Amino acid sequence: MALIDLSNIHKNYSAQKVLQGVDFTLDTGERVSLIGKNGSGKSTLIKIIEGSVEVDEGRIIIQNGLKIEMLMQEPKFTAGLTVRESIEEGLKELKAIKLAYDETIAKMADNHEDKELHDQLSSLSTYLDAHNAWNLDDKIKRAVKELFLEELQDSHIMSLSGGEQRRVALAILLLKKPDILLLDEPTNHLDASSVEFLEELILAEKFTMIFISHDRYFIDRVATRTVEIDNGKNYNFSGGYVDYLTQKEMLLSNMAKEHENLLKILKGEEEWLRRGVKARLKRNEGRKQRVFALREQAKKNPSAIRKIKLELERERKHFNSGQQQNKQKQMFELENISIKFGERELVKNFNLRILQKDRIAIVGKNGAGKSTLIKALLGEVALSGGKIKQGDFTIGYFDQSRTHLEDDKNIMETFCPNGGDRVDVQGKNYHVFGYLKNFLFPKEYLDKKIGILSGGEKNRVALALLFTKKVDCLILDEPTNDLDIPTINILEEYIRNFDGCVIFVSHDRYFVDKMAGKLLVFKGAGVIEESYESYTEYLENEKEMTELDAIANEFDKTLPEQNRQTKTEIQKKLTYKDKLDYEKLPTEIDALELKIKEIEEGLSNPEVYQKIGLSTLAKELEDTKKILESKVERYFEIEEKIGI
Repeated sequence: MALIDLSNIHKNYSAQKVLQGVDFTLDTGERVSLIGKNGSGKSTLIKIIEGSVEVDEGRIIIQNGLKIEMLMQEPKFTAGLTVRESIEEGLKELKAIKLAYDETIAKMADNHEDKELHDQLSSLSTYLDAHNAWNLDDKIKRAVKELFLEELQDSHIMSLSGGEQRRVALAILLLKKPDILLLDEPTNHLDASSVEFLEELILAEKFTMIFISHDRYFIDRVATRTVEIDNGKNYNFSGGYVDYLTQKEMLLSNMAKEHENLLKILKGEEEWLRRGVKARLKRNEGRKQRVFALREQAKKNPSAIRKIKLELERERKHFNSGQQQNKQKQMFELENISIKFGERELVKNFNLRILQKDRIAIVGKNGAGKSTLIKALLGEVALSGGKIKQGDFTIGYFDQSRTHLEDDKNIMETFCPNGGDRVDVQGKNYHVFGYLKNFLFPKEYLDKKIGILSGGEKNRVALALLFTKKVDCLILDEPTNDLDIPTINILEEYIRNFDGCVIFVSHDRYFVDKMAGKLLVFKGAGVIEESYESYTEYLENEKEMTELDAIANEFDKTLPEQNRQTKTEIQKKLTYKDKLDYEKLPTEIDALELKIKEIEEGLSNPEVYQKIGLSTLAKELEDTKKILESKVERYFEIEEKIGI
């Protein structure tokens, strides 16, 4: 029997029909991802299951005694408590049951044959097993560490930001392990390592859960089933996000075939109707109505097919960064810049050139200084050292607070402040409604005030407005937060078509993988590392290096004392030139490898090799490979001196 069984669920808000005949079940061990555009009814469905929203019509069957708990967008805590005390309070039931178990064990020392104590012990043991609460203190320590709450433990819970409070609430829910866990955008405000911890914990603890997320990698790794809500109906797809895309393509193919068959049938029926059959005869009336019904169906099918096809095309497109860098205009040049926040160094002696076609993702842990670097580029944060040279160009900025939107203006006034009803977007002129349809806004929204829109709707307005500005560089701070997947796909399409530089901060690994040509990784203590890997590859390599370092450290501990090398001893082995080369060679090797890749692309592109010449390119490739080989040999030579 299913844990939850919803049948023919209907829910309206005034005139807005949200859920229309939804059927939904949840079995033990299932992890169901709800997807669909903002306002489609995902959160409403979760709240119906949680019990805070009543249905207008339909049947709800939930097994007796189930503990269902939900991560709220705005968690509620007891005022006056610290973070540590709030976590302890949230887990007091589990701690009480563990204490009762220990007390029962103590009582049984003198009453081995007491059946009541045996039954009580069995019941308590089963509960602790189900919630995996035997080593709760160790689990609390790990959750606090992995969700970066260690430094906040003694802070008052009410002094925390909304994102920090959500991390505390998430930690409590994960440790409580309710029978059914409901999560609404759990990866918001989490960096990549915290998301990885969340994924591993959910899989290891075998949670039964329903969740809403725009993090497509998270969906793909965690979900056992994906449910799309569209036009009030729900559609089931087995597996995670990649499986969903594959099955959606099959659906598109089947719809196209069915439409083709429908047109063949309709053609025959239309010929029958045109032959002047007496429609007033009762035996022909039904057939006539069937023709009319087929006509209506034939009209609807192409739009549905086009909609799915467009969604898939947006999702399947891959960013193409094959532009020749040496022909690009320079936007920013960062010369040995440093940024401090109090005594804390966020950026230290960092150099970077940013070119016209660059797609740069700024990634790293929360609080490392990512948004600060963006504000330095915008001139809003003073440098503590170095300088930033900026070319003659205009910047379009998207920030999480949406400060450039005015709550008292409606959408029409926001897009056409000087009157009229048209906007220019990337060289094309649109009616405002025609443009906003691309951002999933219906016509009736044009006269709605900005102030009454949801956070996700405001983000969609802010992004849509940004692309109506004539700018040369886009700077985006967490652009995918509060967006649904269809809107993120639209955002990705606009970024791909944008003929300028894009610099963005994001924790969304899928978005970064698709959009970024280069990563700036904040490592902490002011260190920023450049990488041309995908974000997924970078994280995997970092994890592998951490594991190798741990193995090396363990091995080093087993060596005799006289065989161990201190850092000072290693430094003594190197000349001044060795030290300089060892620091700069990795960057030079990366640059040479990138150059080789560009030359090889040029050799396969007629436009490039006809302009430069095949022999010139081939010679440049050969010379560059020789330089690379010598640099790599030099690097290995230094490592041999160190003893690596």
